[in-house]
Amino acid sequence: MIDDGTGLLTIGELARATGLTVRTIRYWSDEGVLTPVARSAGGYRLYDTACAARLELIRTLRELGLGLDDVRRVLAGERTVAEVAAAHVAALDAQIRALKVTRAVLSSVARRGSSAEETTLMNKLARLSAAERARIVEDFMTEIFDGLDTADPDIRRRLRFAPADLPDDPTAEQVDAWVELAGMIQDPRFRAQMREMIEFNAADRGPGVPAGTSLWFMSRLVQLAGEALREGVAPDAPEADELLRQLLGDADRAEVLERLEAAGNLRMARYRELWAVVKGLEPQPTYEKEFAWVVAALRSRAGR
Repeated sequence: MIDDGTGLLTIGELARATGLTVRTIRYWSDEGVLTPVARSAGGYRLYDTACAARLELIRTLRELGLGLDDVRRVLAGERTVAEVAAAHVAALDAQIRALKVTRAVLSSVARRGSSAEETTLMNKLARLSAAERARIVEDFMTEIFDGLDTADPDIRRRLRFAPADLPDDPTAEQVDAWVELAGMIQDPRFRAQMREMIEFNAADRGPGVPAGTSLWFMSRLVQLAGEALREGVAPDAPEADELLRQLLGDADRAEVLERLEAAGNLRMARYRELWAVVKGLEPQPTYEKEFAWVVAALRSRAGR
């Protein structure tokens, strides 16, 4: 305290009283968040006890991570501490989510031994904003369902073709799965395959099955082939004829066989597998044995 009876503090005395450095106090003064109340005869900045209290608030806000602009608004009464804190919490949440994604990407790179190119792509896709990821998903959904919703409004929900978004706290495995899934749903060939399969499921309904039951064919395939497997019916056995008749009716068997043998079915199975990983679900059933049984039964009758 200077010896002039005013009770004012020099910047050095204020630093010793608060535990802050002279350099920090001078910087905050230069930035206009701690204005000295007077100047000494020699031009030195002088502060009062109110400045010391103000300095404690500045230090607290800065330690909480607030920028000087926000600190200045609080001190000027333009915003309350509560308002600034709420905004800062939202910003911190976004930073935490980004850090979690970064951690998961690095964990995946370390585990897989990814190349520089793979690492760059993985980081680019994984760190897309939620809005950017939503656009990728919406573009995919629009293309594969365009024009079908009017005929079957419930088709999206029952087919469950909704790519999962990356969780806020993803594992390395979920980052891997999301990156592969994002690449898959942006691939025009996969979109065409998905669209064809949806059209097939939407059109192939058995007699007496209510409109809107788009999964009729696949559900029946799993059910009937599963019964055949449980009962030990061989695909080329005469008993398989009745099961195929129940499943296919008058459908062109060669066309169905071609469809079931298409390479796209493998990608569909991979899609479901990746979707489950990103969603944090148990592995989804692929029904490979049921599909294989029907394919074998159709092959054994090809040309009859």
